[in-house]
Amino acid sequence: MLAGSFLLSLFVSREIVVYLFFMQIVRIFVGYKENQLFNINLLIKMKKLNRIFAIALVAILAMSFQTVGAQSLSPSTKWHWDKGTIVIDTPERPAGQEHVLGLTAAPIQTVRVAFVGLGMRGPWAVMRFCHIPGVEIVALCDYEAERAEKSQDFLRKAGLAPAAIYSGEKGYEELCKRDDIDLVYIATDWNHHFPVAKFAMENGKHTAIEVPSAMNLEQCWELIDLSEKTRLHCFILENCCYDYYEMNALAMKQDGVFGEIIRAEGAYIHELSQFWRSYWQDPNDNDKDNLHWRLKYNLENRGDVYATHGLGPVAQCMDIHRGDRFTTLIAMDTESFAGKDWVKGVTGNEPKEFRNGDHTTTLMRTANGKVVEIQHNVMTPQPYNRLFKLTGTKGYATKYPTPEYAIAGDALAGTDAPKMDNINAHGFLKPEQKKALEKKYYHPILTKFGEKGREMGHGGMDYIMDARLVYCLQNGLPLDMDVYDMAEWCSLAELGAISMDNNCAAVAFPDFTRGHWNDVKGYKHAYAEPTKEAEVEAAADAYTAAQKEATAKLNLWALYDAAKNAEGKAKAAAEKKYVKAAAKLDAQIAKILKAKK
Repeated sequence: MLAGSFLLSLFVSREIVVYLFFMQIVRIFVGYKENQLFNINLLIKMKKLNRIFAIALVAILAMSFQTVGAQSLSPSTKWHWDKGTIVIDTPERPAGQEHVLGLTAAPIQTVRVAFVGLGMRGPWAVMRFCHIPGVEIVALCDYEAERAEKSQDFLRKAGLAPAAIYSGEKGYEELCKRDDIDLVYIATDWNHHFPVAKFAMENGKHTAIEVPSAMNLEQCWELIDLSEKTRLHCFILENCCYDYYEMNALAMKQDGVFGEIIRAEGAYIHELSQFWRSYWQDPNDNDKDNLHWRLKYNLENRGDVYATHGLGPVAQCMDIHRGDRFTTLIAMDTESFAGKDWVKGVTGNEPKEFRNGDHTTTLMRTANGKVVEIQHNVMTPQPYNRLFKLTGTKGYATKYPTPEYAIAGDALAGTDAPKMDNINAHGFLKPEQKKALEKKYYHPILTKFGEKGREMGHGGMDYIMDARLVYCLQNGLPLDMDVYDMAEWCSLAELGAISMDNNCAAVAFPDFTRGHWNDVKGYKHAYAEPTKEAEVEAAADAYTAAQKEATAKLNLWALYDAAKNAEGKAKAAAEKKYVKAAAKLDAQIAKILKAKK
C-alpha cells in the first residue's frame, strides 16, 4: 500500500514499484519469522495478505504499463531528480558519429521523390511537387491502393510520367528498397511517421516527414543517430516556418528591428470537431470504439502532441541550437472536458481516462535567459490561432487576430528599415508604416516562391516549403530545418507529459546536439551563388519540359490505362507493353535534352 501511494505521488518507474513491493513482502516474511508466529492461521492470513499485495501490484503495474505504453512516452527514457528538477539522461553519441549541423549532400540535379501516405495531406503534396521544376515523382504509396492510385491524377493532369504504385501495411518497405529514389516524403498518420522514416534512411534515402515527425524521445534520438551515421537529411515538414508574416518577422529580427528577442509565444489552437471522423482508421490498430486515429491518439497521450506549428517559427527567431538552447520546461494542462464528451458521443460511454487535456500550456527557458510559451488546444470552440508573438527590447510582433508591429521610437536607427516618423511602442504601426516595413523586409524566399505559393492553396506556405526543400537539394545546400530542429520541436510531447505526470515539475531539456548548440551563431537560410542558381534552375526547367514531352511521345498514359483496365490474358500483354515503354523514358528524356542543347 505504501508503495502504491508512493507511485501515485511521485510516478516512479515500474522497476521501483516492483522493488518496493518485493521489499514489503520480505519485511512481512521476516517479521513473522522473527516473532515465531508461524501457526496455521497466520500462514493463511499471510497468504491472503500476499494475494492482496499481488492483486495491488498487478493493478498498479497495469496502470504504469498503460502510461508508459502511450506513444508519447518512450520506455527507454531514463531520468532522475536533481534539486527538484527532472533531468533526462542524454545518450552518448555512438563512436564514429559526428554532428550534422550545416549538413550538406551532393547536389541532386533531378530530385527523384516518393510519397508515402496519401490520405489527407499527402495528395496535396503530390500536387505541389508536380509544379516544382527538376522533380521526378517515382512512386506513390498508401495502405489503401485506391488512394495511391487516385494521386496519379495529379501527374496525369501535369503531363508527367505515371508513378509506380505501392500499397498494404509494408508497401513502403518495397518502395524504400528502390535505388532510383532520392527523397521519401512521409505524410502518413502519426503512428507511422517514424517507422517509415527509419526504414527509408536505413535504405539510403533523404526523408521529409510531416509533423509531428517523431512521437517521443526514443524516436527523436534514433532519427538523430541515423542522420549522423548516414549523413542523410531528416527534414521536418513544418510549413508554418514559411508563412508570410513569420518569414518577414524573421527578416526583421535578423536586422535588429525588434532588438533582442527575450520572449516568444506560439500555439496550435484549432478546434477539430469537423475533422475527427475524417481521420483514417488503421485496420491493425485496436480502435474498437471507432475513434479514428487522431482522436484515439489524444485519448491515449498526454503533453503537447502537436507543438511544432507554434514552436518552429519562434525557435528560428530565437536561434535555438544556433547560439541558444532550451534548458528547462514546465508544462500543465486542464482536465479533459470536451475530449471526454467527444468519446462519449461516439461510444455512448464516458472514458475512464482521456490523457490529453483540452488546453495544454508549456513554458521553456533558454540558456541565455529567454522564455518561450507554447499552447495546444484542438478541443474547444475558438478562432484558429497560432499566436506567434515576439517580445523584443526594441519592438513587438504579433500575428493574431491581426498582424501587427509595435516599434520603439529609436528602434530603426542603424537598420535598413525605412525612416518612419512618430512611432513608439505604445501603439501598433499605422497601416502605411506597416506596409513600408513589410515591403522592406519581404523575405528573399518569398520573393522567389511566394507568388507561386499563393496559387497552390493553404495560404501558400506548403508550396514555399516544398520548393525551398527541392532548391536546397538541387544546390547541395544545408536544409532550412535539420534533425535537431525536428527533435527539439517534437520532444515537447514526452517532456510535457513527464512534467504533468509529476505535478508540473520542471524538466531539464536534453541537448539534442550533444554539446554543439553554440557552434553556429544565429539562424540563417543558405543560398546558392547567383550564377550557379541560374544554371540549376535552367537545368530543372529543361528536365521537366523534356519529361512531359517524352511522356507524350511514348504515349505512357494510354498504355498505363490499358494495362490497368485489361482483364484476363490481355492484362499480362498490356502490362508488358506499358513496362517496355516506361523503361524507355529516361533514354527519351536524355535524347530530348541533348537535342535542345
